[in-house]
Formats: sequence, C-alpha cells, structure tokens
Amino acid sequence: MSQNYFKDILETDGLSIGYKQRRGEDLCLLSDLNLTVRRGELVCLLGPNGSGKSTLMRTIAGLQAPLKGRTLVEGVPIRERNFGEIARLLSIVLTERLQVGNLSVYHIVSLGRHPYTSWMGRLSDKDESMIKWALEQVGLWKYANKFINQLSDGERQRVMIAKALAQDTPLIMLDEPTAHLDLPNRVEIMRLLRNLAKETDKAILLSTHELDLALQAADIIWLMSKNNDLKIGAPEDLVLSGSIEDTFKNKSFSFDRKTGNFIMNYQKKQKIQLVGNDVMGFWTQRALSREGYQVTREKTDYCSIHLIEDRMEWEIHSNGEVTNCKSIQDLLLGLNTYL
Repeated sequence: MSQNYFKDILETDGLSIGYKQRRGEDLCLLSDLNLTVRRGELVCLLGPNGSGKSTLMRTIAGLQAPLKGRTLVEGVPIRERNFGEIARLLSIVLTERLQVGNLSVYHIVSLGRHPYTSWMGRLSDKDESMIKWALEQVGLWKYANKFINQLSDGERQRVMIAKALAQDTPLIMLDEPTAHLDLPNRVEIMRLLRNLAKETDKAILLSTHELDLALQAADIIWLMSKNNDLKIGAPEDLVLSGSIEDTFKNKSFSFDRKTGNFIMNYQKKQKIQLVGNDVMGFWTQRALSREGYQVTREKTDYCSIHLIEDRMEWEIHSNGEVTNCKSIQDLLLGLNTYL
C-alpha cells in the first residue's frame, strides 16, 4: 500500500467552530471536534436551521477560520495551503443555481481541471480523459455539447457533480445538493452520490435537510442540534437511540421510529378499530390518522373498519349496520355520517 493512501480522507483535530467577536468572548457553536470521513464513505450532515451546519461546512473547507484546531485532508492541514493546493484536495458543490446559459456542459466540467492546467488553461489528453470520465459517471456524456440552459435542474446539478469529479480530489463537499429539485431528482442525486462514493473510493460529505433520504443513503450521519451538540453514528443507530427524535422534536409532529417518517399531530377524535393489515391497512390507517381518528386493533364502542383486500374495498361496521366504500375518500365521507 502506498504511503500516500489515507483511509481517513478528512480529519478534524480538536476543531472548534463559531465566530470571533471584536469585543468579549468568541461565539463558539461546537468545540473539540475530532471528526473523520473515510475513503468510499458518504456522510450526511443533518440538523435544524440555526444549528451551525453551514458554519461547520465552511470551517472544514477552509473558507472560515476555526476558533481552535484544524482540518486535514489526506494528512494535509487545509489552512496552511494556498488555493491551488487546496483545490487538489477538496472540491465544493454549492447550493446556488448555475446561471451561465451560454456555456456548454463540457466547458463547465472542464473548469474542474483548472488546478492542473498551465496558466494558459490548455487541456492535456489526461484532462480531456478526466472530463469524459466525469460526465460518464453522472450519465451526461451525450449532453457534453449542450448549453447548460437547455438542461433541467436535476441535470444541471449532475453537471456540477461532474465538475467536482473532474477536479479529482479525494474529498467532495456538497451544500444542500438536492435544494430546488423535485422528488424524483432528489432521490436520483442522493442515489448517485452514494454510488459515486463506493465506485470512485472518494469521501463525500454533504449537508442536507432531506432526513428521509439521508437515512436511506448515508453511511454515517453527523447530527447537529441547537444545544451545541453533535451526535455521530450509522443512521439506524441514531434512530434507535432516539437522537433523531430528540433533535427534531416538535409539538406539531412526531418522528416514527418504525417507518423513519415524520407524522403530523392532529386533534384526536374517536377511536376506530381497523381490521386488516398489509399495504392497504397502512394507507388506511394513515388517512384515518390524518383526519384525527385514533386507530386501534381492539374493539371499540364507536365503529370498526374491515378491509376487503381481494376487492380493494372497505366496510364500516356500526350498530349492526354495514356500509360499503369503494375508496378511502368514500370511507372518510362515510364516517362523517356516524359523528
């Protein structure tokens, strides 16, 4: 194994983040952080607004001075290097939408090779090869000659990821990479980043508000709270320990450890017995909960709902009467007659 091979691509050594004050004590958000991101690992940084995610990302990237400690990429202290050297260690994909409609996809991705080109910016055969490889990794080689304004938001984000790949750094950092994207593209970008971490052996660190996707895609989650606290672990460990639930605690909703979803809290109505399971039962229970009913598997004094799964129908049983419903919408309307 080469002496230049580092399993821990990113390390922070006693890092304290925050803001230096002209007068009085510095405002410290988190202190004495000893963090790592390993080769081939996707790490997601989660936390409520105001918890310090952006400050941590900027400090790690060397864009903001730490209050104490340092960041190392492959053993190299970031703050002790010039911009050219840093550009060979880490690449950054920001949240802002790209507004350069007169540039081609190939041209934008080629900018990732700037740290390796001469002062004239002439691309070598290796540069050309890296650009093609990066575009192939994100599935956009066939769009190389298209202008950026001809692409969808999801495709534009993949162009920026390709630019980071072409930069060929051991660490890639992304700030809210799924912002401005619709659901299919959010899922695709997170899936792409996970695959890239595994296939390219790079370390990928991203900040996100996409809790549900982070729970599915991340190897490790850094979970920040507003209480100057940072918890680290596999997504499942943070769910089972109650850390996710505690961090995002709110009177308006609750976190369901069984499904990994947030559930809105509604004013409770009567208890309803639900007879039946499987997919139909799950979505029926969700609709009833949304309407404020307390769903139980035990017999109640109010009424019971029986799922007729082979016909995809619902029966409301109350006071010896049975009402048939062809859809959940009909079911909810039918329940109003028993109020």
